[in-house]
Amino acid sequence: QVQLVESGGGLVQAGGSLRLSCAASGGTFRTYAMGWFRQAPGKEREFVALITFSGGISNYADSVKGRFTISRDNAKNTVYLQMNSLKSEDTADYYCAASRLQSGSFSARGYDYWGQGTQVTVSS
Repeated sequence: QVQLVESGGGLVQAGGSLRLSCAASGGTFRTYAMGWFRQAPGKEREFVALITFSGGISNYADSVKGRFTISRDNAKNTVYLQMNSLKSEDTADYYCAASRLQSGSFSARGYDYWGQGTQVTVSS
């Protein structure tokens, strides 16, 4: 069983930056691909970014490509999401997730464990 705890959310002005962190415990972190998803009020949860178990490959939703960067530190059992040039449409609850699929998945169904989420609000 893997436990995931996100942190780093908050209120930021448009154009600003935030870095989200997700600390994992209870499992072998380095064997899981990790993903970030987000869910805005009244909308479905959507894929944001993923990183493979080794950290060698990352993928992004088109809406965040060039602005967000996912990374991981397997020594610290932590995955990060650096978010730059934030827009009001980035406002959502952000969730990290762990997948037994070493390449991860663009679908939420591909993930086995989820954090409780952290709220990001971007004011325009």
